[in-house]
Amino acid sequence: MDLSLERIKVLLSHLPQYTLPTIHIAGTNGKGSVSSFVASILQTSGFSVGRFNSPHLVTVLDSVIINGEPVALNQYNDVRRVVEDVNSQGNIGATSFELLTATALMLFESTKLDVVVLEVGMGGRTDATNAVSDDCILVSALTAVDLDHQKFLGDTVAAIATQKAGIAREGRPFVVGPQKYPDVMVAVRAVVEEASADLVCANPAVSRTHDEAADGLPLPSDPVTSSSPFHPASARPVSLSLSCFPDPIYTQLPLHGDHQLDNLGVAVGIISSLLTHSSSAHRLPFRSKITPSTVAAGVRSTTWPGRLTFHDVPLSKLHLPNSGVEDSDESLVVLVDGAHNPASASVLASYISHLLESTTPVGGDSEEVNVTFILALSNSPPKTPLQTLSPLLSFKRPRDVKVNVSAAALEFSPVEGMPWVHPVPSSEICDVIKDIDRDINLCTPRGGEQMNVANALLWAHEEQKTRGRKGFVCLAGSLYVVADFYRL
Repeated sequence: MDLSLERIKVLLSHLPQYTLPTIHIAGTNGKGSVSSFVASILQTSGFSVGRFNSPHLVTVLDSVIINGEPVALNQYNDVRRVVEDVNSQGNIGATSFELLTATALMLFESTKLDVVVLEVGMGGRTDATNAVSDDCILVSALTAVDLDHQKFLGDTVAAIATQKAGIAREGRPFVVGPQKYPDVMVAVRAVVEEASADLVCANPAVSRTHDEAADGLPLPSDPVTSSSPFHPASARPVSLSLSCFPDPIYTQLPLHGDHQLDNLGVAVGIISSLLTHSSSAHRLPFRSKITPSTVAAGVRSTTWPGRLTFHDVPLSKLHLPNSGVEDSDESLVVLVDGAHNPASASVLASYISHLLESTTPVGGDSEEVNVTFILALSNSPPKTPLQTLSPLLSFKRPRDVKVNVSAAALEFSPVEGMPWVHPVPSSEICDVIKDIDRDINLCTPRGGEQMNVANALLWAHEEQKTRGRKGFVCLAGSLYVVADFYRL
Protein backbone atom coordinates (compact mmCIF):
# COMPACT_ATOMS: atom_id res chain seq x y z
CA MET A 1 0.00 0.00 0.00
CA ASP A 2 1.50 3.32 -1.11
CA LEU A 3 -0.60 6.47 -0.80
CA SER A 4 0.30 8.74 -3.71
CA LEU A 5 -1.37 10.57 -6.61
CA GLU A 6 1.50 10.09 -9.04
CA ARG A 7 0.55 6.70 -10.47
CA ILE A 8 -3.21 7.26 -10.59
CA LYS A 9 -2.75 10.58 -12.42
CA VAL A 10 -0.53 8.92 -15.03
CA LEU A 11 -3.02 6.08 -15.37
CA LEU A 12 -6.01 8.41 -15.79
CA SER A 13 -4.12 10.50 -18.34
CA HIS A 14 -4.05 7.48 -20.68
CA LEU A 15 -7.76 6.75 -20.27
CA PRO A 16 -10.87 8.62 -21.50
CA GLN A 17 -11.15 11.85 -19.52
CA TYR A 18 -13.36 11.77 -16.44
CA THR A 19 -15.75 14.73 -16.58
CA LEU A 20 -18.74 13.96 -14.35
CA PRO A 21 -20.04 16.26 -11.57
CA THR A 22 -18.77 14.64 -8.36
CA ILE A 23 -19.41 14.78 -4.61
CA HIS A 24 -16.33 13.70 -2.64
CA ILE A 25 -16.62 12.33 0.93
CA ALA A 26 -13.86 11.56 3.45
CA GLY A 27 -13.86 10.60 7.13
CA THR A 28 -12.93 7.86 9.58
CA ASN A 29 -16.46 6.63 10.28
CA GLY A 30 -19.75 7.39 8.57
CA LYS A 31 -18.67 8.23 5.04
CA GLY A 32 -20.39 5.16 3.62
CA SER A 33 -23.67 6.06 5.32
CA VAL A 34 -23.41 9.66 4.11
CA SER A 35 -22.72 8.57 0.54
CA SER A 36 -25.77 6.28 0.67
CA PHE A 37 -28.03 9.08 1.94
CA VAL A 38 -26.78 11.51 -0.71
CA ALA A 39 -27.05 9.02 -3.57
CA SER A 40 -30.56 8.00 -2.51
CA ILE A 41 -31.76 11.62 -2.32
CA LEU A 42 -30.29 12.44 -5.73
CA GLN A 43 -31.71 9.33 -7.36
CA THR A 44 -35.13 9.97 -5.82
CA SER A 45 -34.92 13.51 -7.25
CA GLY A 46 -34.59 12.12 -10.77
CA PHE A 47 -30.83 12.06 -11.36
CA SER A 48 -28.81 9.10 -12.60
CA VAL A 49 -26.24 8.44 -9.91
CA GLY A 50 -23.00 6.51 -9.52
CA ARG A 51 -21.59 5.65 -6.10
CA PHE A 52 -18.11 4.37 -5.24
CA ASN A 53 -17.52 2.78 -1.83
CA SER A 54 -14.67 0.75 -0.41
CA PRO A 55 -14.02 -1.82 0.80
CA HIS A 56 -16.59 -3.89 -1.01
CA LEU A 57 -18.99 -6.01 1.01
CA VAL A 58 -19.60 -9.32 -0.78
CA THR A 59 -17.84 -8.88 -4.15
CA VAL A 60 -15.84 -6.13 -5.80
CA LEU A 61 -18.95 -5.23 -7.80
CA ASP A 62 -20.44 -3.80 -4.59
CA SER A 63 -17.91 -0.98 -4.81
CA VAL A 64 -19.37 0.41 -8.02
CA ILE A 65 -23.06 1.21 -7.71
CA ILE A 66 -25.01 2.60 -10.66
CA ASN A 67 -28.53 3.83 -9.93
CA GLY A 68 -28.73 1.74 -6.78
CA GLU A 69 -27.45 -1.52 -8.27
CA PRO A 70 -23.97 -3.08 -8.40
CA VAL A 71 -22.36 -2.82 -11.82
CA ALA A 72 -22.84 -5.86 -14.08
CA LEU A 73 -19.96 -8.34 -14.03
CA ASN A 74 -19.34 -8.30 -17.79
CA GLN A 75 -19.40 -4.49 -17.85
CA TYR A 76 -16.95 -4.33 -14.95
CA ASN A 77 -14.61 -6.92 -16.50
CA ASP A 78 -14.53 -5.13 -19.87
CA VAL A 79 -13.50 -1.81 -18.36
CA ARG A 80 -11.14 -3.36 -15.81
CA ARG A 81 -9.34 -5.14 -18.64
CA VAL A 82 -8.77 -1.83 -20.46
CA VAL A 83 -7.45 -0.19 -17.27
CA GLU A 84 -5.09 -3.09 -16.54
CA ASP A 85 -3.79 -3.11 -20.12
CA VAL A 86 -2.98 0.61 -19.92
CA ASN A 87 -1.26 0.06 -16.58
CA SER A 88 0.77 -2.85 -17.93
CA GLN A 89 1.73 -1.27 -21.26
CA GLY A 90 2.79 1.97 -19.58
CA ASN A 91 4.64 0.15 -16.79
CA ILE A 92 2.80 2.45 -14.37
CA GLY A 93 2.73 0.08 -11.41
CA ALA A 94 -0.67 1.19 -10.11
CA THR A 95 -1.83 -0.37 -6.84
CA SER A 96 -4.93 -2.55 -6.56
CA PHE A 97 -6.98 0.34 -5.16
CA GLU A 98 -5.78 2.69 -7.90
CA LEU A 99 -6.84 0.18 -10.54
CA LEU A 100 -10.23 -0.17 -8.87
CA THR A 101 -10.66 3.61 -8.64
CA ALA A 102 -9.77 4.13 -12.30
CA THR A 103 -12.15 1.33 -13.30
CA ALA A 104 -14.99 2.90 -11.31
CA LEU A 105 -14.42 6.34 -12.82
CA MET A 106 -14.36 4.94 -16.35
CA LEU A 107 -17.52 2.92 -15.70
CA PHE A 108 -19.32 6.03 -14.46
CA GLU A 109 -18.07 8.09 -17.41
CA SER A 110 -19.06 5.49 -20.01
CA THR A 111 -22.54 5.21 -18.48
CA LYS A 112 -22.96 9.01 -18.87
CA LEU A 113 -24.35 9.47 -15.37
CA ASP A 114 -25.61 12.82 -14.11
CA VAL A 115 -23.61 12.83 -10.87
CA VAL A 116 -21.20 10.64 -8.90
CA VAL A 117 -20.84 10.20 -5.13
CA LEU A 118 -17.21 9.27 -4.47
CA GLU A 119 -16.07 7.86 -1.13
CA VAL A 120 -12.41 8.25 -0.20
CA GLY A 121 -10.58 4.97 0.37
CA MET A 122 -8.06 6.02 3.04
CA GLY A 123 -7.08 9.47 4.18
CA GLY A 124 -7.85 12.04 1.51
CA ARG A 125 -5.02 14.24 0.27
CA THR A 126 -3.07 11.37 -1.31
CA ASP A 127 -5.96 8.95 -1.79
CA ALA A 128 -6.49 7.79 -5.38
CA THR A 129 -9.96 9.34 -5.49
CA ASN A 130 -8.39 12.78 -5.01
CA ALA A 131 -6.98 12.60 -8.54
CA VAL A 132 -10.37 13.75 -9.86
CA SER A 133 -9.93 17.25 -11.26
CA ASP A 134 -11.13 20.39 -9.48
CA ASP A 135 -13.53 21.08 -12.34
CA CYS A 136 -15.50 17.92 -11.51
CA ILE A 137 -15.91 18.47 -7.77
CA LEU A 138 -19.19 20.05 -6.70
CA VAL A 139 -18.90 19.54 -2.93
CA SER A 140 -16.38 17.91 -0.61
CA ALA A 141 -17.34 16.62 2.82
CA LEU A 142 -15.80 15.24 6.00
CA THR A 143 -17.55 12.92 8.45
CA ALA A 144 -16.36 12.07 11.99
CA VAL A 145 -12.58 11.81 12.37
CA ASP A 146 -10.99 9.44 14.85
CA LEU A 147 -7.87 7.35 15.28
CA ASP A 148 -7.48 4.70 12.58
CA HIS A 149 -4.82 3.79 10.02
CA GLN A 150 -2.24 5.76 12.03
CA LYS A 151 0.56 3.93 10.21
CA PHE A 152 -0.40 5.82 7.05
CA LEU A 153 -2.17 8.98 8.24
CA GLY A 154 -0.46 10.12 11.46
CA ASP A 155 -0.50 9.44 15.18
CA THR A 156 -2.98 12.14 16.25
CA VAL A 157 -6.52 13.06 15.26
CA ALA A 158 -5.22 16.46 14.12
CA ALA A 159 -2.72 14.82 11.76
CA ILE A 160 -5.36 12.44 10.45
CA ALA A 161 -7.84 15.30 9.97
CA THR A 162 -5.22 17.26 8.03
CA GLN A 163 -4.87 14.36 5.61
CA LYS A 164 -8.61 13.81 5.27
CA ALA A 165 -9.41 17.51 4.79
CA GLY A 166 -6.90 17.49 1.94
CA ILE A 167 -9.78 16.82 -0.47
CA ALA A 168 -10.97 20.45 -0.04
CA ARG A 169 -11.08 22.30 -3.39
CA GLU A 170 -10.73 25.97 -4.18
CA GLY A 171 -14.04 27.81 -4.37
CA ARG A 172 -16.06 24.71 -3.48
CA PRO A 173 -18.14 23.98 -0.35
CA PHE A 174 -16.45 21.77 2.24
CA VAL A 175 -19.12 20.29 4.54
CA VAL A 176 -17.90 19.16 7.97
CA GLY A 177 -19.92 16.98 10.31
CA PRO A 178 -19.91 17.14 14.13
CA GLN A 179 -16.53 16.18 15.60
CA LYS A 180 -15.63 14.55 18.90
CA TYR A 181 -12.24 16.23 19.16
CA PRO A 182 -11.67 20.03 19.10
CA ASP A 183 -8.25 19.46 17.50
CA VAL A 184 -9.98 18.10 14.42
CA MET A 185 -11.82 21.34 13.71
CA VAL A 186 -8.64 23.39 14.27
CA ALA A 187 -6.82 21.28 11.69
CA VAL A 188 -9.73 21.29 9.26
CA ARG A 189 -10.14 25.05 9.37
CA ALA A 190 -6.46 25.53 8.57
CA VAL A 191 -6.56 23.16 5.58
CA VAL A 192 -9.82 24.56 4.20
CA GLU A 193 -8.55 28.12 4.52
CA GLU A 194 -5.31 27.22 2.74
CA ALA A 195 -7.29 25.58 -0.07
CA SER A 196 -9.59 28.63 -0.36
CA ALA A 197 -12.61 26.35 0.01
CA ASP A 198 -15.86 27.40 1.71
CA LEU A 199 -16.33 25.77 5.13
CA VAL A 200 -19.88 24.60 5.91
CA CYS A 201 -20.59 23.15 9.38
CA ALA A 202 -23.39 20.57 9.18
CA ASN A 203 -26.14 20.39 11.79
CA PRO A 204 -27.29 16.93 12.95
CA ALA A 205 -30.78 15.71 12.16
CA VAL A 206 -33.10 16.12 15.15
CA SER A 207 -35.19 13.30 16.61
CA ARG A 208 -38.89 14.00 17.14
CA THR A 209 -42.06 12.12 18.02
CA HIS A 210 -43.95 10.29 15.31
CA ASP A 211 -46.61 12.42 13.62
CA GLU A 212 -49.03 10.26 11.66
CA ALA A 213 -50.33 13.25 9.71
CA ALA A 214 -46.82 14.10 8.51
CA ASP A 215 -45.22 10.64 8.51
CA GLY A 216 -48.00 8.20 7.73
CA LEU A 217 -47.40 4.73 9.09
CA PRO A 218 -43.96 3.97 10.56
CA LEU A 219 -41.51 2.36 8.16
CA PRO A 220 -41.15 -1.38 8.78
CA SER A 221 -37.97 -2.40 10.61
CA ASP A 222 -35.52 -5.08 9.47
CA PRO A 223 -37.39 -8.37 8.97
CA VAL A 224 -37.07 -10.38 12.18
CA THR A 225 -39.84 -12.92 12.45
CA SER A 226 -38.67 -15.16 15.28
CA SER A 227 -40.15 -15.01 18.76
CA SER A 228 -37.12 -13.12 20.09
CA PRO A 229 -37.97 -9.76 21.62
CA PHE A 230 -34.70 -8.35 20.33
CA HIS A 231 -35.26 -6.54 17.09
CA PRO A 232 -34.67 -3.07 15.69
CA ALA A 233 -37.02 -0.23 16.40
CA SER A 234 -38.98 1.23 13.54
CA ALA A 235 -37.39 4.02 11.53
CA ARG A 236 -36.77 7.12 13.64
CA PRO A 237 -38.85 10.25 12.91
CA VAL A 238 -36.48 13.18 12.35
CA SER A 239 -36.53 16.82 11.40
CA LEU A 240 -34.03 18.27 8.90
CA SER A 241 -33.11 21.92 8.54
CA LEU A 242 -31.75 23.01 5.15
CA SER A 243 -30.88 26.65 4.55
CA CYS A 244 -32.26 26.35 1.04
CA PHE A 245 -35.80 25.57 2.26
CA PRO A 246 -37.85 27.83 4.56
CA ASP A 247 -39.42 25.03 6.62
CA PRO A 248 -37.99 21.94 8.32
CA ILE A 249 -38.33 18.66 6.46
CA TYR A 250 -39.99 15.79 8.32
CA THR A 251 -38.90 12.29 7.37
CA GLN A 252 -38.03 8.90 8.86
CA LEU A 253 -34.45 7.75 9.36
CA PRO A 254 -34.17 4.03 8.53
CA LEU A 255 -30.55 3.50 9.63
CA HIS A 256 -30.09 2.64 13.31
CA GLY A 257 -27.95 4.33 15.94
CA ASP A 258 -27.64 7.87 17.26
CA HIS A 259 -24.54 8.46 15.13
CA GLN A 260 -26.76 8.38 12.03
CA LEU A 261 -28.25 11.72 13.12
CA ASP A 262 -24.82 13.25 12.53
CA ASN A 263 -24.32 11.36 9.26
CA LEU A 264 -27.70 12.45 7.95
CA GLY A 265 -26.83 16.02 8.92
CA VAL A 266 -23.70 15.85 6.74
CA ALA A 267 -25.71 14.39 3.86
CA VAL A 268 -28.34 17.14 3.88
CA GLY A 269 -25.54 19.69 4.31
CA ILE A 270 -24.17 18.41 1.00
CA ILE A 271 -27.59 18.61 -0.63
CA SER A 272 -28.12 22.15 0.68
CA SER A 273 -24.72 23.18 -0.71
CA LEU A 274 -25.67 21.81 -4.13
CA LEU A 275 -28.76 24.02 -4.08
CA THR A 276 -27.20 27.20 -2.76
CA HIS A 277 -23.56 27.39 -3.84
CA SER A 278 -22.82 29.23 -7.07
CA SER A 279 -20.25 26.63 -8.17
CA SER A 280 -23.00 23.99 -8.47
CA ALA A 281 -25.77 26.07 -9.99
CA HIS A 282 -24.67 25.79 -13.60
CA ARG A 283 -23.78 22.08 -13.58
CA LEU A 284 -27.16 20.37 -13.11
CA PRO A 285 -30.79 21.45 -12.51
CA PHE A 286 -30.54 20.79 -8.76
CA ARG A 287 -32.89 23.61 -7.80
CA SER A 288 -35.68 22.45 -10.07
CA LYS A 289 -35.48 18.75 -9.20
CA ILE A 290 -34.51 18.53 -5.51
CA THR A 291 -37.51 19.40 -3.36
CA PRO A 292 -38.44 18.86 0.30
CA SER A 293 -40.51 15.84 -0.73
CA THR A 294 -37.67 14.22 -2.72
CA VAL A 295 -35.26 14.80 0.17
CA ALA A 296 -37.69 13.16 2.61
CA ALA A 297 -38.36 10.24 0.28
CA GLY A 298 -34.66 9.76 -0.45
CA VAL A 299 -33.81 9.55 3.23
CA ARG A 300 -36.64 7.05 3.89
CA SER A 301 -35.43 4.74 1.12
CA THR A 302 -31.75 4.70 2.12
CA THR A 303 -30.17 1.32 2.85
CA TRP A 304 -26.66 0.51 4.04
CA PRO A 305 -26.17 -3.22 4.76
CA GLY A 306 -23.84 -4.45 7.45
CA ARG A 307 -24.19 -1.43 9.71
CA LEU A 308 -26.41 -2.17 12.73
CA THR A 309 -28.48 -4.47 10.53
CA PHE A 310 -30.71 -7.22 11.95
CA HIS A 311 -31.26 -10.57 10.27
CA ASP A 312 -33.39 -13.59 11.03
CA VAL A 313 -31.22 -16.61 10.15
CA PRO A 314 -32.97 -19.96 9.67
CA LEU A 315 -30.73 -22.69 11.09
CA SER A 316 -31.59 -24.93 8.15
CA LYS A 317 -29.75 -22.48 5.85
CA LEU A 318 -26.38 -22.90 7.56
CA HIS A 319 -25.42 -25.82 5.26
CA LEU A 320 -23.80 -27.85 8.01
CA PRO A 321 -24.17 -31.58 7.26
CA ASN A 322 -24.84 -33.87 10.19
CA SER A 323 -25.44 -30.90 12.46
CA GLY A 324 -29.00 -31.86 13.30
CA VAL A 325 -30.43 -28.56 12.03
CA GLU A 326 -30.99 -29.50 8.37
CA ASP A 327 -34.74 -29.83 8.97
CA SER A 328 -35.00 -27.37 11.84
CA ASP A 329 -37.60 -24.63 11.73
CA GLU A 330 -35.73 -22.60 14.36
CA SER A 331 -33.98 -19.32 13.62
CA LEU A 332 -31.42 -17.02 15.18
CA VAL A 333 -31.59 -13.23 15.50
CA VAL A 334 -28.27 -11.75 14.37
CA LEU A 335 -27.19 -8.12 14.61
CA VAL A 336 -24.33 -7.46 12.17
CA ASP A 337 -22.11 -4.41 12.19
CA GLY A 338 -18.79 -3.61 10.55
CA ALA A 339 -17.41 -1.92 13.68
CA HIS A 340 -13.65 -2.22 13.17
CA ASN A 341 -12.02 0.50 15.28
CA PRO A 342 -12.46 1.83 18.83
CA ALA A 343 -14.82 4.63 17.77
CA SER A 344 -17.20 2.41 15.81
CA ALA A 345 -16.97 -0.28 18.51
CA SER A 346 -18.12 2.31 21.05
CA VAL A 347 -21.09 3.18 18.84
CA LEU A 348 -22.04 -0.49 18.59
CA ALA A 349 -21.69 -0.91 22.36
CA SER A 350 -24.02 2.04 22.95
CA TYR A 351 -26.56 0.55 20.57
CA ILE A 352 -26.45 -2.83 22.34
CA SER A 353 -26.94 -1.10 25.70
CA HIS A 354 -29.91 0.82 24.32
CA LEU A 355 -31.36 -2.38 22.87
CA LEU A 356 -31.13 -4.16 26.20
CA GLU A 357 -32.56 -1.20 28.12
CA SER A 358 -35.52 -0.80 25.80
CA THR A 359 -36.45 -4.46 25.39
CA THR A 360 -38.20 -6.58 28.00
CA PRO A 361 -37.18 -10.25 27.72
CA VAL A 362 -40.00 -12.71 27.31
CA GLY A 363 -40.47 -16.25 28.57
CA GLY A 364 -41.18 -17.26 32.15
CA ASP A 365 -39.95 -15.11 35.00
CA SER A 366 -36.39 -15.04 33.78
CA GLU A 367 -34.58 -11.75 33.93
CA GLU A 368 -31.46 -13.10 32.28
CA VAL A 369 -30.51 -12.70 28.64
CA ASN A 370 -27.68 -13.91 26.46
CA VAL A 371 -25.59 -11.65 24.25
CA THR A 372 -23.40 -13.81 22.05
CA PHE A 373 -20.59 -12.19 20.07
CA ILE A 374 -19.03 -13.61 16.90
CA LEU A 375 -15.85 -11.60 16.37
CA ALA A 376 -13.15 -11.29 13.75
CA LEU A 377 -10.62 -8.48 13.31
CA SER A 378 -8.24 -7.35 10.60
CA ASN A 379 -4.58 -6.93 11.44
CA SER A 380 -4.02 -3.16 11.23
CA PRO A 381 -1.21 -1.94 13.50
CA PRO A 382 -0.76 0.21 15.47
CA LYS A 383 -4.48 -0.39 16.21
CA THR A 384 -4.67 -3.39 18.55
CA PRO A 385 -7.43 -5.93 19.18
CA LEU A 386 -7.56 -4.73 22.79
CA GLN A 387 -8.31 -1.16 21.68
CA THR A 388 -11.17 -2.29 19.45
CA LEU A 389 -12.72 -4.93 21.68
CA SER A 390 -12.49 -3.14 25.04
CA PRO A 391 -15.31 -0.62 24.38
CA LEU A 392 -17.44 -3.26 22.68
CA LEU A 393 -17.25 -5.95 25.36
CA SER A 394 -17.59 -3.38 28.14
CA PHE A 395 -21.04 -2.30 26.98
CA LYS A 396 -23.28 -0.97 29.75
CA ARG A 397 -25.54 -3.63 31.29
CA PRO A 398 -29.09 -2.77 32.42
CA ARG A 399 -29.65 -2.72 36.17
CA ASP A 400 -32.61 -5.09 36.29
CA VAL A 401 -31.41 -7.68 33.78
CA LYS A 402 -28.53 -10.09 34.19
CA VAL A 403 -26.64 -10.24 30.90
CA ASN A 404 -24.67 -13.40 30.17
CA VAL A 405 -22.00 -12.74 27.55
CA SER A 406 -20.48 -15.39 25.31
CA ALA A 407 -18.04 -15.00 22.43
CA ALA A 408 -16.62 -16.91 19.51
CA ALA A 409 -13.50 -15.75 17.66
CA LEU A 410 -12.78 -16.61 14.05
CA GLU A 411 -10.77 -15.51 11.03
CA PHE A 412 -12.47 -14.10 7.95
CA SER A 413 -11.82 -15.55 4.51
CA PRO A 414 -9.32 -13.99 2.04
CA VAL A 415 -10.56 -10.68 0.65
CA GLU A 416 -10.99 -10.47 -3.11
CA GLY A 417 -8.52 -8.05 -4.68
CA MET A 418 -7.00 -7.06 -1.32
CA PRO A 419 -4.16 -9.52 -0.61
CA TRP A 420 -2.63 -7.19 2.00
CA VAL A 421 -5.63 -7.65 4.33
CA HIS A 422 -5.01 -10.31 6.98
CA PRO A 423 -7.14 -11.40 9.95
CA VAL A 424 -5.93 -11.34 13.52
CA PRO A 425 -5.43 -14.98 14.65
CA SER A 426 -8.52 -16.20 16.49
CA SER A 427 -6.34 -17.42 19.37
CA GLU A 428 -5.08 -13.86 19.88
CA ILE A 429 -8.66 -12.55 19.93
CA CYS A 430 -9.56 -15.14 22.57
CA ASP A 431 -6.62 -14.06 24.73
CA VAL A 432 -7.73 -10.43 24.50
CA ILE A 433 -11.32 -11.35 25.42
CA LYS A 434 -10.05 -13.14 28.54
CA ASP A 435 -8.00 -10.09 29.49
CA ILE A 436 -11.05 -7.83 29.13
CA ASP A 437 -13.53 -10.01 31.03
CA ARG A 438 -12.80 -13.48 32.37
CA ASP A 439 -16.54 -14.06 32.95
CA ILE A 440 -17.20 -14.13 29.20
CA ASN A 441 -17.91 -17.69 28.08
CA LEU A 442 -15.57 -18.47 25.18
CA CYS A 443 -16.39 -20.90 22.42
CA THR A 444 -14.01 -23.83 22.25
CA PRO A 445 -14.09 -25.49 18.80
CA ARG A 446 -14.66 -29.22 18.92
CA GLY A 447 -11.79 -31.44 17.86
CA GLY A 448 -9.63 -28.50 16.85
CA GLU A 449 -11.96 -27.58 13.97
CA GLN A 450 -11.45 -24.19 12.34
CA MET A 451 -14.22 -21.83 13.38
CA ASN A 452 -16.17 -20.13 10.59
CA VAL A 453 -19.35 -18.08 10.46
CA ALA A 454 -21.62 -21.10 9.93
CA ASN A 455 -20.42 -23.21 12.84
CA ALA A 456 -20.09 -20.10 15.01
CA LEU A 457 -23.79 -19.38 14.42
CA LEU A 458 -24.64 -22.99 15.26
CA TRP A 459 -22.60 -22.73 18.46
CA ALA A 460 -24.40 -19.48 19.33
CA HIS A 461 -27.74 -21.23 18.88
CA GLU A 462 -26.67 -24.15 21.08
CA GLU A 463 -25.33 -21.71 23.67
CA GLN A 464 -28.67 -19.91 23.93
CA LYS A 465 -30.71 -23.11 23.85
CA THR A 466 -28.61 -24.80 26.55
CA ARG A 467 -28.86 -21.83 28.88
CA GLY A 468 -32.59 -21.49 28.25
CA ARG A 469 -32.51 -17.72 28.00
CA LYS A 470 -33.58 -15.29 25.33
CA GLY A 471 -30.97 -13.25 23.55
CA PHE A 472 -29.36 -12.32 20.28
CA VAL A 473 -26.09 -12.71 18.40
CA CYS A 474 -23.84 -9.80 17.47
CA LEU A 475 -21.42 -10.44 14.60
CA ALA A 476 -18.83 -7.65 14.38
CA GLY A 477 -15.20 -6.57 14.38
CA SER A 478 -14.65 -6.17 10.64
CA LEU A 479 -16.61 -5.63 7.45
CA TYR A 480 -14.81 -8.68 6.12
CA VAL A 481 -16.51 -11.03 8.60
CA VAL A 482 -19.80 -9.29 7.80
CA ALA A 483 -19.08 -10.11 4.15
CA ASP A 484 -18.59 -13.78 5.07
CA PHE A 485 -21.97 -13.66 6.85
CA TYR A 486 -23.73 -12.26 3.78
CA ARG A 487 -22.08 -14.80 1.47
CA LEU A 488 -23.34 -17.56 3.76
